[in-house]
Amino acid sequence: MEDLNEGQILEALRPIVDPDFGKSIVDLGFIKDLSIIESSVSFSIELTTPACPVKAEFEREARERVSALSGVNAVNIKMTAQTRGGSQDPNKSIIPGVKNTVAVASGKGGVGKSTTAVNLALALSETGASVGLLDADVYGPSLPLLLGLNRRPETRVEGEEKVILPLEAFGLRVMSMGFFLTKESPVIWRGPMVHGVIKQFLTDVHWGELDYLIIDLPPGTGDAALTLTQLAPLSGAIIVTTANELSVADARKGLVMFEKVNVPVLGIVENMSYFIPPDLPDRRYKIFGEGGGKRIADELSVPFLCEVPIEPEIVSGGDKGRPILIQNPESHVASVFRDLCGNIARRLAVLADNSPTIADTSITWVNTK
Repeated sequence: MEDLNEGQILEALRPIVDPDFGKSIVDLGFIKDLSIIESSVSFSIELTTPACPVKAEFEREARERVSALSGVNAVNIKMTAQTRGGSQDPNKSIIPGVKNTVAVASGKGGVGKSTTAVNLALALSETGASVGLLDADVYGPSLPLLLGLNRRPETRVEGEEKVILPLEAFGLRVMSMGFFLTKESPVIWRGPMVHGVIKQFLTDVHWGELDYLIIDLPPGTGDAALTLTQLAPLSGAIIVTTANELSVADARKGLVMFEKVNVPVLGIVENMSYFIPPDLPDRRYKIFGEGGGKRIADELSVPFLCEVPIEPEIVSGGDKGRPILIQNPESHVASVFRDLCGNIARRLAVLADNSPTIADTSITWVNTK
């Protein structure tokens, strides 16, 4: 019997195709650190994001294919990730160490944009990614309440500069104007002051190394949204809407704005799409209409990402500073947000494949049998 060699192992793995890149994981260079010691084979599969939804499938199929080779008695696979990052304009990289910046936007208020941003960030963090969350809604910040944060950030001096340290909640690094306000102190500012504080949150906050920075934009297409597109190297934007025509019409404006400033629109999220009564699990009530998010996605040729159902626990948990992924991680709506997370992570990885990259840090899962 011929001795095992690397070529045999790679050929056995070659039929495994990444569905987003449409290429073999061998040709994509995902197979790392391949070694053969007698009848034992070890290697790593390095994914483009820790939020890869086909991670388990890759590992299972790789183990089956290599185990089927003659002479193989043990297969040890290490699943790792090197999150890819890219900017539409590398000259605008004012947030060192942040690989992907994702704006979550809406055309109007009250559609669940902040809830979507929080739970998307938490779902990404669950996968092992390092995630930050920036509340860019200077006039109506929501993140302090949604995350149960009510203290002021600390500062420290680094070199000759004073930096702001983000607060932490559920593994997320968080910054919001709300941390500097009281309940009785509304923000009454003109555009230039909004521009200044958002720039400060981008440049003076010590975000550290992040795989993803999720930015919760204020509703509409005003000063804050324009400032972000001018200053931040946005990797992409998500538009949140409800199904009714008023919300869809405003969402359309936001989507067109991002296209005009060359920010990729990752897709449309339709929030509060339906309600399932606890005593009638087979029924879905379309309280805010039906199909609005899908219509605008088809009309403007962008992906329709998901339908998020109405869930009373989202409201009760948000009021207590416990988002649904924390309040009830096994709920149906929590699984919808996790699916959204995987979808967004994959789209960003494909976009980054053709963009200038930022230095990578790795995340490793070990599962040897």
